[in-house]
Amino acid sequence: MLICVEERKMQKPALFAIFFVFIFFIVPQPRISLASESHNQDQDYLKFVNDATKFPSKQYYDYIVVGGGTVGCPLAATLSKSHSVLLLERGSSPYERPEVLLQANLFTNILEADDKDSPAQAFTSEDGIPNVRGRILGGGTMINFGFYSRADPYFYAKSGIEWDMKLVNESYKWVEETIVFKPILGTWQSSVKEALLEAGNGPDNGFTFDHIIGTKIGGSIFDGNGRRHGAVELLNKAVSKNIRVAIHATVERVIFSSNSSGLSAVGVIYSDSRGMLHRAMLKPKGEVILSAGTLGSPQLLLLSGVGPKSYLSSLSIPIVKHHPLVGQFLVDNPRFDVNIAPPFQVGDSKISIAGITKDYYIEAASGSYPFDSPVSFILFPNPSPPVNFTVLSIVQKLSRPFSKGSLRLASSTNVRRTPKVRFNYLSNPNDLANCVLGTKNLDRLINSKAMETYKFQGQNGTKEFKFVGLSLPENKSDDVAFETFCHKMLTTIYHYHGGCVVRKVVDPRFRVLGIDALRVVDGSTFTSTPGTNPQATLMMLGRYVGLRMQEERKP
Repeated sequence: MLICVEERKMQKPALFAIFFVFIFFIVPQPRISLASESHNQDQDYLKFVNDATKFPSKQYYDYIVVGGGTVGCPLAATLSKSHSVLLLERGSSPYERPEVLLQANLFTNILEADDKDSPAQAFTSEDGIPNVRGRILGGGTMINFGFYSRADPYFYAKSGIEWDMKLVNESYKWVEETIVFKPILGTWQSSVKEALLEAGNGPDNGFTFDHIIGTKIGGSIFDGNGRRHGAVELLNKAVSKNIRVAIHATVERVIFSSNSSGLSAVGVIYSDSRGMLHRAMLKPKGEVILSAGTLGSPQLLLLSGVGPKSYLSSLSIPIVKHHPLVGQFLVDNPRFDVNIAPPFQVGDSKISIAGITKDYYIEAASGSYPFDSPVSFILFPNPSPPVNFTVLSIVQKLSRPFSKGSLRLASSTNVRRTPKVRFNYLSNPNDLANCVLGTKNLDRLINSKAMETYKFQGQNGTKEFKFVGLSLPENKSDDVAFETFCHKMLTTIYHYHGGCVVRKVVDPRFRVLGIDALRVVDGSTFTSTPGTNPQATLMMLGRYVGLRMQEERKP
């Protein structure tokens, strides 16, 4: 049985992207903290955060970190222990946009995403799928779902990165002791956990940060008061006398020098909100580190003349270094949903449970959805409060997509224009096959005994689900029908990566191949998504690389 949420026709990807964001973000869920909770957000970092207009036109630093996001904040904080650091963030700070700190505002934050100055910057891939990127100090951790889970073993084994696993675990703990919390399961999350186990997604791994095959409860960066604790708070661990953070600072390009010893980065040019240009330059033995994200870091390399020679020439960008694979191997993990309306009120909940398999992950949420079709007005004119109904959502995410895309510049001169990206979803037949497997798992899950209570009483004593949107295929052996479901329900879960991949653009220590004093440290270097959600691994990475760089610089 199908419930029509909206009579008016709306583009499918936009409808389900907005719908998913809404039901995942509405109401805070009670939480027990692992980190120490406080009613007042710790904002000691504001002591060294200033608008870019207050910075000198030229100044020298040991390290220049471009991008104050999920990686940039812990990286800059770590490097500040014994060296001068400049952290450049194109967006605002949570102090200016305090709405991002409250879990109850997540829906508004995402729906108000635009291409101007919102914390969540909207863009649409050339595949036609709406998406967002972070534009605020703290990056994606200030606008995301909050789910915290460490990387899977496959990521470490296949990443091409030189890992010291003892240091990896220490770096995770450095993050977790500050900003990570344990959720309390509500009715819907508990039911989904039971259904996952009943459908064969075992064992029950309980609460853990680790990525383990089976069903688990993960962490969250929201505390028990519904307050967000993002990567920005890791700046509180910085040595304040050694670090400066510029917000509304848009890096235009990297500056290079070339001599007998080779090509080297020497600084960056950035503009402030008034359009004035500033030069941040390196001291001897210093480095520029791009942590601008999957879209921002390859974009900056291309605008700075580092990329495929023929492509840069076609845009009249002076060539600094021929790097044929900058902007290549871009991947976004596709998402597919099943949504049902329950026969009774169910409390709102966020992602707390994950069913983990080798090929896909399953998560769930519940929320109240505003029903504003013409039917609601006819039945309830001027309703107060607005007419709402509860929707329960179960989500499947492909773990390691085979389909790969690429990034191109939208402008050869304007860094503020989001690059053009195409992810080529489901272009590799293996991805479609894995979606079919995952969707059949969803079918087993919703037809488990644990889900019976969410069915409506039908005719002749039967019970049935009321699906919101597309229902699952009735013929469970019809793979073509399941493939059609995958194509129609395709959207994003915002975990894209690639563009400056390890061993193709950077070496195993994130140094750009063929260029001294320049690194890329963020998700653009990844060959796969690190588990169910990348934010834990990205914050760990900032700490980890900072510690490794300190070791490298010791006399």
